[in-house]
Amino acid sequence: MTRPFRFTLAQVLDYREQLEDQAKLALAKAQQALQERLEATARLDASLREHLERMAREGASAADFWLGRNYARRLEEELAFSRLEEARLAQDVHQRRLELVERSKERKLLEKLKETQAVRHEREEHRKEQAQFDEMATLRYQPPVV
Repeated sequence: MTRPFRFTLAQVLDYREQLEDQAKLALAKAQQALQERLEATARLDASLREHLERMAREGASAADFWLGRNYARRLEEELAFSRLEEARLAQDVHQRRLELVERSKERKLLEKLKETQAVRHEREEHRKEQAQFDEMATLRYQPPVV
């Protein structure tokens, strides 16, 4: 009759698993935000190129040229801001990834401890069981009568 193994730090392990799951979720959200920003930047860049090409193709009055140039400047400003935001989001993704790696290491450390303790428990229970069997065999042994 062996005692079942009970890991005393099971609640801590569960908590660390929750932290790892939260870090995975945060990383996924950061990656999604970065992807959306990359797409928005690509749209702005395409819009600016299209606008500049249209301005170069079409001859326009001075007023139309002035409006087109102001619109192009505004698109350039938005594009610059979008690229800065991209860089910030890329840094955020990197930070979230590092955090996830750290959380994963912490969880794996506890899982390794749990496995080690489980093996140790199994060996100890096996040793106790063998000692009981040996004792019963010794008590039951009847030396031959000479």
